[in-house]
Amino acid sequence: MYEAFYGLSNKPFQLNPDPSFYFDSKQHRRAKAYLEYGVMRNEGFIVITGEVGAGKTTILRGLLDSLNRSDVVVGQLVTTQLDAEDTLRMVGAAFGFQVKGVTKSELLITLEAFLIGQASQGKRCLLVVDEAQNLSPRAVEELRMLSNYQLGTQALLQSFLVGQPEFREILQRPEMEQFRQRVAATCHIGPLDLEDTQHYIEHRLKCAGSTGQPEFEPEAFQAIFNASQGIPRRINAVCDRLLLLGYLNNKTLLTVADVDEVVKEFAREGGASASMPAAPTAAPGGPLPVEQVGALGVDLQTAKLAISAETADGMARQLDTMATQAHGDRLQRLERSLLRLERINLETLSLLQRLVGALKAPSDSSER
Repeated sequence: MYEAFYGLSNKPFQLNPDPSFYFDSKQHRRAKAYLEYGVMRNEGFIVITGEVGAGKTTILRGLLDSLNRSDVVVGQLVTTQLDAEDTLRMVGAAFGFQVKGVTKSELLITLEAFLIGQASQGKRCLLVVDEAQNLSPRAVEELRMLSNYQLGTQALLQSFLVGQPEFREILQRPEMEQFRQRVAATCHIGPLDLEDTQHYIEHRLKCAGSTGQPEFEPEAFQAIFNASQGIPRRINAVCDRLLLLGYLNNKTLLTVADVDEVVKEFAREGGASASMPAAPTAAPGGPLPVEQVGALGVDLQTAKLAISAETADGMARQLDTMATQAHGDRLQRLERSLLRLERINLETLSLLQRLVGALKAPSDSSER
C-alpha cells in the first residue's frame, strides 16, 4: 500500500523470513561463523537457539543455500512433541522412506543403508530439526545414536537442531552429557542492540529500494528499540505499521510521536483501551495490570502531581512501551502455537502425498 508513496520496490518489513534481507549484525555474524565452522567439520550436531523472530530461520536458510545441494542431501523435520520412536519415523520420512508399519529395527537398517549409499556416491546427509525444544530427552538420545553411523572414519549424518531458548536448558541436564559431547558448534541469537536496530531498519529499507525515504527522526530509533526489545520480527511489525501511518498522514519524516502512536495502537489491539472513565482497581496489595497502567491518562496524573509536561510525556511513553511489551509476549505465545499447528498440517500433507504416491505405484505397474 505504502511502497509507491515512499518510492520502494517492495515491502521492507515483512514478517516472513527472507534471506535476501539478511542483516549481518554482530549477533548474526557470530552465529553464522559458528555454523560455518560446524559445517566444515561435517560431523556431530550444530545447535541454534534464539527467541521467536530473532532470525534463526533466515540464517539457516542462508547457510543451506550456500551449500552445494548436488552434494548434500537435506532432510527437514519439524518436531511436534513426538516420542522417541515417532521421531525416528519422522527422520525416515524426511529422507523419503516408507515408515508405516515398519519396525524400529527395520527402519534403522534402512536408514543406515541409505546413509552408506549416499556416502559411497560422494554425498553428505544433513538433518535439520526445527522446534527442537519440543524434543523429549529420549528423542534427543535417538538422534544421538544416529550420529554413531560411520563409514570408516567418516560420519554419515550431521544434524542441525534449531529451537527456542528453553532447548539450551534441556541440554544442560545431567542425562544430556553424552549428547553435549557430540555438539560441534552451538550459538544463541540474542536481540539486537540500539545501534544494530537502527542499522537493521536502514538496511531493510535499502534492500527494498529506498533512496532516502522515509526518513526517521534520530530519537525514533530509540523508541522503536524500546518497543521491540531488539527482536527483528517485532522491529518489522512496528516499522511496517509506522510506514503505513506515515503514508496515511502524508509524512516522509517519521518521529517519536509517530512511534508512540503505533505503540498505542498495538496496546489497544492487545485489549487496552485508549482512555478509561475511571481508574482501574487492583487486587489488594497487588499491582495494576501493565495494560491498564499504560491506558491511564497523563492529564489525570499531572493534575495531582507537581511534574513537568516533559517528565509526564516520558512516563507516558515508558508505560506505553511496557504495555506493548506485554502485548508482544502474548503475540509470541500465540505465534508459537500457530507455527506448531501449521507445521503439523504440513507434515500431515506430506504424509498424505506419500500415501497417494504409494497407492498409485501398483496401479501404474499394472497398466504397464
